[in-house]
Amino acid sequence: MPKIQMTTPLVEMDGDEMTRVLWRMIKDRLILPYVDLKTEYYDLGLLHRNETKDQVTVDAANATKRLGVAVKCATITPNKQRMIEFPQLTEMWKSPNATIRAILDGTVFRSPIVIGCIKPVVKNWEKPITVARHAYGDVYKAVELVTDEPGECVLTFKGQSGAEKTLSVQKAKGPAVWQAMHNMESSIRSFAKSCFQYAIDTKQDLWFSTKDTISKVYDGQFKTIFEEEFEAYKDKFASLGIEYFYTLIDDAVARVIRSRGGFIWACKNYDGDVMSDMISTAFGSLAMMTSVLVAPDGTTEYEAAHGTVTKHYYNYLKGEKTSTNPIATIFAWTGALRKRGELDKLPDLAAFAGKLEKACFDTLMSGTMPKELAALADEGFKAAPAATEEFIDAIATRL
Repeated sequence: MPKIQMTTPLVEMDGDEMTRVLWRMIKDRLILPYVDLKTEYYDLGLLHRNETKDQVTVDAANATKRLGVAVKCATITPNKQRMIEFPQLTEMWKSPNATIRAILDGTVFRSPIVIGCIKPVVKNWEKPITVARHAYGDVYKAVELVTDEPGECVLTFKGQSGAEKTLSVQKAKGPAVWQAMHNMESSIRSFAKSCFQYAIDTKQDLWFSTKDTISKVYDGQFKTIFEEEFEAYKDKFASLGIEYFYTLIDDAVARVIRSRGGFIWACKNYDGDVMSDMISTAFGSLAMMTSVLVAPDGTTEYEAAHGTVTKHYYNYLKGEKTSTNPIATIFAWTGALRKRGELDKLPDLAAFAGKLEKACFDTLMSGTMPKELAALADEGFKAAPAATEEFIDAIATRL
């Protein structure tokens, strides 16, 4: 059969460890036999980021703005342990995801991939819960400092007009650790608009939560901006019969657990990071969650919501069989291919993405699944744990 043609390339960002291995398997066995794949390739593996002083990450983000659609593999964000593991690193490089999100702005929407044979841990959840995570600032753009003597820390803003504002953070009687973080009004407004539009597009209620009772100024600004931006969407919400409301983050957690699902939960950057992991795990697995960054200009970047699966990678290097779940990474590819097909008016490309997803669901529901999912399957469901390559081959057969 002739391969499905593409006209505009995707931005392809390769990654690290076991997910990098999966990346190649998915391309070789599930995409390249059927699609004349066009990508602009960027290697975001940790060592290549180090070689380029992280310029490759910036280049990939700018290419995404230019081409409109990207797909990204999971990557390592180095910590102290990784600096020991990779002695050639010249710096403890920042999260590539944070760098890309800072350049693209917008919102990360994460939603669990639900299959009938695995019931959520929360028994009353009947529909997926989508977490809308602000993609800029907060702790991901924070500056930090450790001091080893008594003294005072102050926070000073110097305006272009020459005006200054200074606050005393704290007077320390001994060694201390400090952190300062920020956000931009324009980014918060983009976040709010993205959330309201996504709720309208998907016809779902939107919840937004922060902690403005404690963070009266910082979190309070988020709450105020959401209220202001909602005015432009209020009538459309009413006509669709959907609801927007604000509540404190601790109250939101209780409401989420008691809910039946089927709504969007908007959170600040770190809250969204943590809560999306909780939601995906409660629905089944971190490897069963889609993640898409939507920028204000419509630019989209698709990725898996999980990490690089380090333990499986080291087993793989020893020649041992692994049973790594590739579903979220496959769905990152299908999301990007579908979007590219829609933008370029290539219905065959968009349809292929749907067929690949159906092949994944059919394979899972046949009982062939990664070991972690087999352990979660309903009692009585005949699950056959498969090794990584066996599972991808099973999907390829159905495709």
